[in-house]
Amino acid sequence: MARTSGPETREKLIRAAEEIFAAQGVHGGQLRDVVALAGQANPSAVQYHFGSREGLVDAVMAGRQLRTNEVLAPLLDAAPDELPALLTTLVTAEASELRTARGRRCLRISAQLSHESGVRTRTPHPTLDGTPYWRLFERIEACLAAPPAALPEPLRLERLDLALTVVGAAMADRARQYLDGVEPLTGEALFLADLVATTSALLRAAQPRSGEDTETSRKDIP
Repeated sequence: MARTSGPETREKLIRAAEEIFAAQGVHGGQLRDVVALAGQANPSAVQYHFGSREGLVDAVMAGRQLRTNEVLAPLLDAAPDELPALLTTLVTAEASELRTARGRRCLRISAQLSHESGVRTRTPHPTLDGTPYWRLFERIEACLAAPPAALPEPLRLERLDLALTVVGAAMADRARQYLDGVEPLTGEALFLADLVATTSALLRAAQPRSGEDTETSRKDIP
């Protein structure tokens, strides 16, 4: 088995992790399988180069963010502060990962991690901090806070987090179909346009009744 070191070994481990985690799950994939697929003799290679499984996952996501940030940054600079335009920017950047097998695998991985973005607490995950993605999230939230249909902060943060989960899940499923050679129900252009429209409708849904009314209605639930 060939032995390598330094940046070359790190890259091999990252590529192997993309394959294993996409197929078996971020938490289900075995690190020993990653090490073996990367062609490394040292069973502790992941710990040596990344410190932990979490460190390896962060490295995978950092590479994915680097690629999509290159697409997102100029689109975000040109986008007006309007919800459909901002969501189109997000979906377009995410869809750039559908072009390659590597990107498709990373979409399957990132969908498993959408709840770790930090949107709900306004504390960005280290791979998102200071990136065009985080600026995009802030601009989308600002749209939800603007009159005449402004949402209260807790509700808009929950909705934004849910919207990101929906986009991530939809992209991951599309990526799975491409990887498996399955013919999607819709063409890609329609899929992306519908994802923007669906996510926009989710974010713009009318605010529910007051908390007091909601609590009262819960008492009627057996």
